[in-house]
Amino acid sequence: MISTRRLFSAVASSPSLRRVKYADQYRALAAATSAVPSSSSYSPVPPAGQFHIARAAAIPPLCRTTTTTTTRSFAASASLIPPNPAMLCRQCEQTQDGIACTTLGICGKTAEVSNAQDALVHVVKCVSLWCVAARRAGVTEEELRDANVWSLRSAFSTLTNVNFDEERIAEYLKEGMQIKKDLMGLISSKGVVGADAFPTGPVADLTLDPSMSCSDLEEFGKSVGILARQAAMKNDDCFSLTEIATAGAKGVSAYASHCYQLGYIDEANIIAPLHEVWSKLASDEPDLEGLLATTLRVGEINLATLALLDEAHNGTYGAAVPTEVRMTPVAGKCILVSGHDMGDLYALLVQTEGKGINVYTHGEMLPAHGYPEMKKFPHLVGNYGTAWQNQKIEFATFPGPVVVTTNCIQEPRKKYRDRIWAMNEVGVSNVKHLPDGRDFTPVIEQALKCKGFASDATPVKYTTVGFNHRAVLPLAGEVITAAQEGQLSRIFLIGGCDGTESERSYYTDLAESTPDDSLILTLGCAKNRVIHSEKLRGATLSNGIPRVLDMGQCNDSYSAVVVAMELAKALNCGINDLPLSLAISHLEQKAAAVLLTLLHLGVKNIRLGPRLPAYITPGILQVLVDKYNLMPVGADAKEDLKLMMEGK
Repeated sequence: MISTRRLFSAVASSPSLRRVKYADQYRALAAATSAVPSSSSYSPVPPAGQFHIARAAAIPPLCRTTTTTTTRSFAASASLIPPNPAMLCRQCEQTQDGIACTTLGICGKTAEVSNAQDALVHVVKCVSLWCVAARRAGVTEEELRDANVWSLRSAFSTLTNVNFDEERIAEYLKEGMQIKKDLMGLISSKGVVGADAFPTGPVADLTLDPSMSCSDLEEFGKSVGILARQAAMKNDDCFSLTEIATAGAKGVSAYASHCYQLGYIDEANIIAPLHEVWSKLASDEPDLEGLLATTLRVGEINLATLALLDEAHNGTYGAAVPTEVRMTPVAGKCILVSGHDMGDLYALLVQTEGKGINVYTHGEMLPAHGYPEMKKFPHLVGNYGTAWQNQKIEFATFPGPVVVTTNCIQEPRKKYRDRIWAMNEVGVSNVKHLPDGRDFTPVIEQALKCKGFASDATPVKYTTVGFNHRAVLPLAGEVITAAQEGQLSRIFLIGGCDGTESERSYYTDLAESTPDDSLILTLGCAKNRVIHSEKLRGATLSNGIPRVLDMGQCNDSYSAVVVAMELAKALNCGINDLPLSLAISHLEQKAAAVLLTLLHLGVKNIRLGPRLPAYITPGILQVLVDKYNLMPVGADAKEDLKLMMEGK
């Protein structure tokens, strides 16, 4: 049997796997996909233009017939959108009726906030055009720092379930206009003259009055929103690609923001290419081939971003190791931390040390327990709750303050509204927001006044986290041997973003239906559909390897990619030849970025659900079906499982 202790020993005794460098990982993955040449001279910041993606010539021609995997034709969906709607948002899977939210977002976003977010995305494109021009003029990375950080955080604030505060969005807009003005001055200071010195066009020329009212901002947002841009492009397939790329670029921005929070940033491979993507998306030109290439490029940029974030987490807090985490509370004063940013949790642990306050993780913060530097704090006592969509119940029953570091947040209930604290890009009107600087003094003071848990909860329950690729790869030999000896029938990747729909029980049904001799890799908040299964709790393969390996947050999908690539290398086959099936739960824009990364890597036969994104046209869907065999999850998990076991 392989115990957690043995798993820890395997990692600790493998120095080459304990701290695999970002540059080395990225080189190996990029070389495997022909993205960069694999050479010993590779450096963490390769010269611009070194990376290449599969060009549109490799993409099959668009099929004009509706694929059988489409449940509702795009044209029919569009016809159901009312004329001149108060808002139009369809960036997440849960959008109203699978078409679009037109009066109020399913997430709770108002029309005013939705339109303001559309305006902010437009300003991100404007600033990106000026950043591209600034680099061309010789403006340095240090001089671009404010613009780089602003563009990441502004785009991140427009993700699903991040910022519901119109005033905070307006502040980002004002900052963006000032940054554009500063960039103009920087370009001029370099002595660059001529027609190509400054970007041109309506987006580059954008000027917004800092004193504009919220109603004026909302009207401007509608003028640059989905309907206006789609009408300007005059090509549904091309516009579908802009929406896919926009969703992905937002997701990349979020992941890059997490990197920045830990002091990691990559100008050459992430920030500069991301600005080029936004610049391409600023155009209304129906450039099918260029937009196809841009969409795949988002996946490439996200690969670099996930690699950097992996290094940021494991380099800062030690390589994650398999760790048992208590899932039931203990007596005492308490603070709950939700979101994704590990730096915020660490700062809180430092500030609460010795104060008699227990700290719990929630949702995507659960993987924190696997990092050695986090494990040094005995008052990090466990995890409370499940995924983000259950927070209105879980936050209400938690007897202390709740800190939400990033997505996902919902409109708070009155019962806990005075105990919830937002920070970073997160914003909700009339919810306390912690300023930058990670000073948790008011949260700690509130925790000491709250009643906390009166007693330890029983029965005690645990789950095991920390199956980062550094922990899993030392077991690769045993996994391969198990497969060769018929003790391992198949590997399943079941995870992604969770959500509220009852159809998402598909992922639990699928996991519980998998054969006893199969391995399940899970990650993201959708792992809660798997790790809480009583049927799978404690299950192992015949050689003792746990059947369910929790690989971490959604960004730790990078770990799954590394494991798959290394297994393929060891077996001398392609990644699509592995006995591996993927069932991805999709919700928001981080998931879109991860999907584009998988497509960039050439991964096929992905099942996506519970519904396909509303912004994909039949023509673009047919491309994805023809090239990648992308498919929606079926109505019956057991029927899908039969096909998966056949490698379909």
